Amino acid sequence: MNGVQHPSSFSASDSTRVHRSLLAHAMNLALLQRLLERVPDGAAYVQEKWQRGEKVMLDHGALRTVRYQRRHEAGLPSGHLAFKRILEPLGYTLAGEYPLERIKMCGFVYASTDLPDSLSQFFVSELYPEQFSEPFQAVVAALLGTEQDPLGSVDDRLLNQLSQDHHLSLEDAASLLPRLVACFERHHELPTLEDYHLLKAESREMAWISTEGNAFNHATDRVDDIKAVEAEQRRKGRAIKPEIEVARHAKVQQTAFRAAPVSRPMRSTEQVQPNEDALWVPGSFFEFIERGEIEDDQGKRILDLRFDSSNAQGIFRMTSS
Repeated sequence: MNGVQHPSSFSASDSTRVHRSLLAHAMNLALLQRLLERVPDGAAYVQEKWQRGEKVMLDHGALRTVRYQRRHEAGLPSGHLAFKRILEPLGYTLAGEYPLERIKMCGFVYASTDLPDSLSQFFVSELYPEQFSEPFQAVVAALLGTEQDPLGSVDDRLLNQLSQDHHLSLEDAASLLPRLVACFERHHELPTLEDYHLLKAESREMAWISTEGNAFNHATDRVDDIKAVEAEQRRKGRAIKPEIEVARHAKVQQTAFRAAPVSRPMRSTEQVQPNEDALWVPGSFFEFIERGEIEDDQGKRILDLRFDSSNAQGIFRMTSS
């Protein structure tokens, strides 16, 4: 993919087998490509960097989940566990938990054990319906009760094999890749307009999940000078965050474009068929992050790959409307 910086080295792969780190990077590139098709400002930014001979350094991507009690076997595993089952076989491990108390969520960060500095991390957030009203909980339960697991028994077998061997054959990797990418979508039915507004009144994050599901909701470019990037994007008239988020507990600064709107065909409870132009809602967006250095336990200077709860909650506002 043009305009993206690729890791300088992968663990052993050849013409007959694919290492998990290479498969993980291929998945990240596919997710980025799909996201840029939904986020015009992000696509323009990446294209401009490429035209200048520069490349995007993928720092992390994000998605949202809900922790809830499943009522049937066809649904997804609850919360971040739905993605733990695919990220761990790809060489990722849980690297941190970040409480998001203001929005009644928690962020789970997964980082690559093979290429921690250069393979994109995942910030998987989890919402807790039990902290909201009973009507809210009822809508969430009914909505998520319609979901279907995108992975089948063949996919599970390949993930188990990848966990054990750290490699797949080229044929199996090519078969599994689109199945992994398909996990980053909405797997439940759209809400009615009434249910959407009920959710939105209590949680804009759950309202977003109701229409977008587990979509890969943003990708992030790791930049050297976030203030310069922000100023340039503002000069170009792009809808960038009003202020840069500065971490209190890490050497991290972040900002982002506002989410691109998407039309979702939700119906009223009084309608038989949905209206294709029923409602425009926030979709996905593109983020920027600047990371400083810290000292490790041996006194060595390393990149600060941590996150910050306050920063994260500020970035979540990019999908508010």
